[in-house]
Amino acid sequence: MRAFEKAPPDVQEILTKPIRELGLKLEGSPLERYVLKLSRELERKGLKRFRPACYLTDEWGCPSGEPVIGIPFYLADPKLARLEKEMNDLEDEREIMMYLRHESGHAFNYAYELYKTPEWRDLFGPFRRAYRDDYRPVPFSRRFVRHIAGWYAQKHPDEDFAETFAVWLTPGSQWRRKYRGWPAIAKLRYIDRVARRVRDQPPIRERGATDITVDEMDTTVADFYEGKVDERSPSVENLPLDSDLTDIFQVSRRRRKGVRPAADLLRENRKSIVDKIAYWTGVARPLVKQIVEAIVHRVGELGLVADVRCEPEHLTEVTVYATALAMNYLTKGKFVQP
Repeated sequence: MRAFEKAPPDVQEILTKPIRELGLKLEGSPLERYVLKLSRELERKGLKRFRPACYLTDEWGCPSGEPVIGIPFYLADPKLARLEKEMNDLEDEREIMMYLRHESGHAFNYAYELYKTPEWRDLFGPFRRAYRDDYRPVPFSRRFVRHIAGWYAQKHPDEDFAETFAVWLTPGSQWRRKYRGWPAIAKLRYIDRVARRVRDQPPIRERGATDITVDEMDTTVADFYEGKVDERSPSVENLPLDSDLTDIFQVSRRRRKGVRPAADLLRENRKSIVDKIAYWTGVARPLVKQIVEAIVHRVGELGLVADVRCEPEHLTEVTVYATALAMNYLTKGKFVQP
């Protein structure tokens, strides 16, 4: 757990504490302004009676059928946010609002029980369809909107609705123009029509049951993150990267000028590379992150250097290379074919 070892003392001291003893609250935390922003966006869309309750929990989510929004606890505390940034990449303001809009879509669906209607099923599909974490999306399909990375609307009818709602809710999305001529426009028009119909109506389900709350989380901070690491699969430790990476960074290590460690270049751009690969390929972000981190680590071990004049080319090639590995796994179940 290298991130734990390098954590500053004020973060180290909370690692052994149970999460429920940290006194985390949404009210007064950095998250509060985002929740208020969501409320303003709903108000501007005319939804006067719909305000989903938000609570702190272990991950982003909306318990199935419950009109409430769960928000990761680490976003409520600066120390935990720093640790999350080291371990898994921290959501920025744009991403936080994207997730809030998505989860509010689930909550809206459940609050007005739209998923029980024939029109909803005709547009989005059966609500009770089994979830699959390893879904294989069809990139660039115009039957679905684009919002969260990985063509997420294709995962399940419920996710399709939540993603469509999020696009409809996002200020400045210009969904009528952007999705004109797409089959997905019918879904957006449906949400716009339903929102107008229920704008003054109280939800059928005004309250919902939460999943585990932050006050019920007995696990320690360290155990929480160790568990998240243990869940990652498959292993990328034995990827045969050396010859490919040497080809990408064909720069003599004897050069004194105009070069710098290639690992530094990749670390500076790691999050952007991961974000873009996950967005456009549909490969799960944790897996993409593992691939990119394995490349960065091996580049450092090999002592490869980057020509500063060719940094855009280096980044392009590494991004395409990592994308190929990710797509191999997505389509074939293996990173490298025999």
